[in-house]
Amino acid sequence: MKVDFNKNPDGLVPAIVQDASTKNVLMLGYMNEAALIKTQDTKKVTFFSRSKQRLWTKGEESGNFLNLVNIKNDCDHDSLLVSVRPEGPTCHTGSDTCWNEENSSNFGFLSQLEDIIEQRRTSADGKQSYVASLFEKGINKIAQKVGEEAVETVIEAKDDNDALFLYESADLLFHYLVLLRAKGFSLHDIEAELQKRHR
Repeated sequence: MKVDFNKNPDGLVPAIVQDASTKNVLMLGYMNEAALIKTQDTKKVTFFSRSKQRLWTKGEESGNFLNLVNIKNDCDHDSLLVSVRPEGPTCHTGSDTCWNEENSSNFGFLSQLEDIIEQRRTSADGKQSYVASLFEKGINKIAQKVGEEAVETVIEAKDDNDALFLYESADLLFHYLVLLRAKGFSLHDIEAELQKRHR
């Protein structure tokens, strides 16, 4: 990997640290050539500390190491994306990230949809949403809806109408998210189960 350490007068390049699993950005540090080599050799992320003016392995005092998965160089060869598996919190404040964010998986719009389902479940504004009505009818009705949508999805899978298949698949996934919430679970629990099986 070719890195242009000469672009900056101090010989440092920014190193963006990202969790290999969640894809969340954990922190930003700086590396010189020696820090990069040590990181690659030890598989523990090492930076050049501008305040200490020396190499500094993240976790050398706290034990919260950043275990290297891989390093990518950007198109200009002057910044690094460092993929890691963190041991404990990354920030010195005890937070998962240096932006005080939780380092958990985000499933994009599906995570937003989970939040909306929970809001509708607990809403007390007097308006009866479809989701609220499902929760009101109880677990048997919700499970029945998942079963109905699963059958409709299977039927459309055997046909040639892709638009209808996607429509029914969306219905199935939506009602499954409602069922997960009704049982007290979320997509994070399903992710954890699948990860356990993968290991």
